[in-house]
Amino acid sequence: MSNDIVVASSGMETIGLSAINVISNEVSETRRDLQTVRNEKSSTSSATNEERNSRPSMPAPIHHPANTADDIYHNNNCVPTTGSIHIQELSERPIAPSSHLISRQITSRLFISHFLSTWNSRLFEMGAVLFIAAIFPGTLLPMSVYTLARSAAAVMLSPALGSWIDKGDRLKVVRASIVGQRLAVGASCGTFWILYERKELGTKLRVGLFAVSILLACIEKLCSVLNLVSVERDWVVVISRDDDIARRILNARMRRIDLFCKLFGPLTISLIDGASTIVAIFVTLAMTSTSVVVEYFTIAAVFRMVPALQRTTTENSFTAAEDNPERLQLANETNRVSLRGIIDFALSATSNLLPLNSIPYYFQHPAFLPSISLSLLYLTVLSFSGQMITFLLAIGYTSYAVGAARAVSTIFELSATWIAPKVQQHIGAVRGGIWFLTWQMIWLAVGLAWFFASDESLTGNKIFAASGLVGAIILSRVGLWSFDLCAQSIVQEEVEEQSRGAFSTIETSFQNLFELLSYVTTIIFSKPDQFHWPAIISVIAVYIAGGTYAVFVRTRRGHLVHMSSCIKPRLEDSS
Repeated sequence: MSNDIVVASSGMETIGLSAINVISNEVSETRRDLQTVRNEKSSTSSATNEERNSRPSMPAPIHHPANTADDIYHNNNCVPTTGSIHIQELSERPIAPSSHLISRQITSRLFISHFLSTWNSRLFEMGAVLFIAAIFPGTLLPMSVYTLARSAAAVMLSPALGSWIDKGDRLKVVRASIVGQRLAVGASCGTFWILYERKELGTKLRVGLFAVSILLACIEKLCSVLNLVSVERDWVVVISRDDDIARRILNARMRRIDLFCKLFGPLTISLIDGASTIVAIFVTLAMTSTSVVVEYFTIAAVFRMVPALQRTTTENSFTAAEDNPERLQLANETNRVSLRGIIDFALSATSNLLPLNSIPYYFQHPAFLPSISLSLLYLTVLSFSGQMITFLLAIGYTSYAVGAARAVSTIFELSATWIAPKVQQHIGAVRGGIWFLTWQMIWLAVGLAWFFASDESLTGNKIFAASGLVGAIILSRVGLWSFDLCAQSIVQEEVEEQSRGAFSTIETSFQNLFELLSYVTTIIFSKPDQFHWPAIISVIAVYIAGGTYAVFVRTRRGHLVHMSSCIKPRLEDSS
């Protein structure tokens, strides 16, 4: 393990010692949690072996009867039940035997690679906005065009990445995302430096360079999506194999790294940019240049240590034709230059670029409802993003107060990465999802009610009204990120290996689409005293997500709430 630590520290000197400590702690906690689970299983397995053997086996993930749930039911009068299993027995339920214990060498390298990818993406995402604001002062148009084009590229082109993720060599796909992302960021930094330093350039040349920066931003965004989907939705599943507990712990650790980078990446580059924009540009360039080597080789080490990641290549038309003389003749005839061949090639290229056949697959999949419910939650202004922060500053919040509220919110969000795995372990991802989504819905409703009840026209204090909304939003974030982990677990379990990329990239496309719509709401209602309309739209979106997921739970389990048999009406007594 000493070699792991040396590699991490040497490649992350510019990021800071605190980030390395976070990753080291994540690795240690992962190992410790997994070992604890194994010890608990071994102590209970002998006592529950007969009960396990007598229980019916669960059906395949794709075919769920209406009464199938995360639990196995049995009746017991006058005892509160969840499903029909005793609540006191939930913590004692035997866990299915794990397939293997994940090596610390694997998890450490996986966390380092994921951290570097997420850190650089968050750093550049915030840095680009700051750089454009400094290059084009006094106008929001360039920044708006840049942001919208970047998000639109993710909406339109993310599905095209799914086929590559599903069929390509896993290591080559992730390495391509790493190199592509770093080259795009490096070239963008060079473009921003020229635009910032050479203000005497002509208008046409400046517009041309800005257009190049937009193109590079689209490439960076697509490479980020490619890396995120490949690692979180495919690699994690393969590494954990059939061990649900291991997968949930890995998911939680990965999400914890995401949230850490989400807070400290933008904060770091903002502080540097406050001192000097040029220094901030070069720091971004230095970080992305030095981290690429470490990330490139750590992800390769994970690939080598997990043989299951080495996907068996599917038979393509060329190898099939070589092995079969009849196919060879047919292939030669098909490959002749002809109008029909050109048309077929064009249609094939269009299908690869815009894989429309993936969309019906996504809508018809059993995991569609939890996936689209999660995507709907991106249609919100009730988070500590640009829209909410701008509103708070406009009504009188200081930047320090906003920073403090954001820090507290991040602490609550991080807590979800500990809470969600524990809840899933006891009641399953399906039921855990409805609990967490309900938590979010309740607190957002409370916050919105406070916001209207304490309106300035009634209390004379905008900050008082907004503070109640802020507090409710902070509490709701626990439900948001816990539900995110539950929905991710459902998708990982139920989407077939050969279709994980296609499914998850369509989901990513919808997430970016709903995020774009959230910006549309603040474009239409752009004044601070109109913020209540985007807030209402955001809460409505959350409740639609809740209703959609409730349909999924009702279909999957046969009911939403399972009442104890002691409080059910006894028809025989009333007759």
